[in-house]
Amino acid sequence: MSVFILVSGPFTDGRIWSEVIGRLRESGAEAHPVTLSSRPEADLETHVEDVVRLIDSLESPGELVLVGHDYAVHPVLGAADRRPERVARIVYLDAAPPQDGDAALALVPDASVHELLRAEGGPGPVPPPEPAEWQRWGSTEGLSAQRLELLSRLAAPQPPRTLTQPLRLTGAAAAVPTSGILCTAGGMTVELVEALVRTGPPQFRKLADPRVGFFELATGHWPMLSCPDELADVLLRAAAGEGRRLTAREGESPFLRPFPLDTPERPRVGNRHVDLHLPEPGGAQEPRPAVLFVHGGPVPPDLVPAPREWPFYLGYARYAASLGAVGAVVEHRLHGITDYAQAADDVAEAVELLRADPSVDAQRIALWIFSGAGLLAADWITAPPPWLRCLALTYPILAPLPGWGAVGPRFNPVSALRADGGTLPPLVLTRAGLETPQIAATVEEFVAAAEETKAPLEIIDVPHGRHGFEIHEPTDESREAISRALRTVLAHLGRPS
Repeated sequence: MSVFILVSGPFTDGRIWSEVIGRLRESGAEAHPVTLSSRPEADLETHVEDVVRLIDSLESPGELVLVGHDYAVHPVLGAADRRPERVARIVYLDAAPPQDGDAALALVPDASVHELLRAEGGPGPVPPPEPAEWQRWGSTEGLSAQRLELLSRLAAPQPPRTLTQPLRLTGAAAAVPTSGILCTAGGMTVELVEALVRTGPPQFRKLADPRVGFFELATGHWPMLSCPDELADVLLRAAAGEGRRLTAREGESPFLRPFPLDTPERPRVGNRHVDLHLPEPGGAQEPRPAVLFVHGGPVPPDLVPAPREWPFYLGYARYAASLGAVGAVVEHRLHGITDYAQAADDVAEAVELLRADPSVDAQRIALWIFSGAGLLAADWITAPPPWLRCLALTYPILAPLPGWGAVGPRFNPVSALRADGGTLPPLVLTRAGLETPQIAATVEEFVAAAEETKAPLEIIDVPHGRHGFEIHEPTDESREAISRALRTVLAHLGRPS
């Protein structure tokens, strides 16, 4: 027999599970909702203790399944870390897996909450949303007006320190099997998760563990209200060990695979968090134009080797140097979706370091941005400096993905392009034909905005390429796309002004 402990996201309490609990008990399972403390002084540790107390109070011999919805995954994981011997499975219900040291605020999609918690004089409790505001916390697909009214009527303010206190994990529960239930109306699907496992940052590869299973529900962020019967059925299947398993290619990380073009090592000069790869000395041709390559993300802060040491970015920089430009790679701090501002500062500082180098023509600079760092392009579209001769984008994310409300309006290249009233540098977009639908949608929006505003956009298509095609499809098509893109960018750098 399965014994479910159900913990819901911010503002809500155990009452939100009433219909799901009825279905689970009808099936013969035990089900216990948790109401987390709403005292203003409560913090994440308080909520961990709330869950631990319930675990300790249960005497049933059944297998214990902890279900964490949204924010509640933090106290659920904290409790599992304290009582790993009691827990048979952890279920992430439309929730991303946090790591040791993560604060829940990093996953809060409502940007206004971030402002509230940064307010002078210290933050107060976060007020619950009004019925029309719940969509800022997740998709409300499937919820009637009456259900939204119920959400607000049952809601209580969220104690601020539950969102800002870091989660502390010892790793004691790392071996506990897990299940992920994705609510697809918010944009996250098993297909997208699988693409991240295959081509995304290395931390996603652990999701291919055979102890991890995935399910989808075609609904919004509150399935306990929009489809309680279906949710109860999926929870029972998860407890039984069902679910779709993902696979990752065996062997080393894909980011350590060779660059698909032969790019001999060039002289390299490090300057804080940016490395310069230099072309052959050229006398009258110096100083040289430069291309700053901006790696994708988010990536973990302790990742070894760091992105500027990956053959992927080394290959691009050395290739640029072989064609007569300085190829530079910046290491920035995009470690989570709330880190775009600090990553933008890192890139801006790297540009100034690059322009100040005596080997570089400060008036002939190109920025080349990859993947999840694509949102950083918004600043350079909004206020392009005269020395920025080209902005290149390779399989980029060009608008915040569903659930990325915490990114804020500043980092939205689609909006920036539509608002631009000045003169843009040439834009060179390398587009993967087999891109994941969610990312492809942002690229389509960007291309449409470029057409509307008559922006100088050049597109290089890789019809059979996936996200990260350089290391996953080292074919003649991908090699030609890399070569064409770089030669196009260098052509825009042109001669000294």
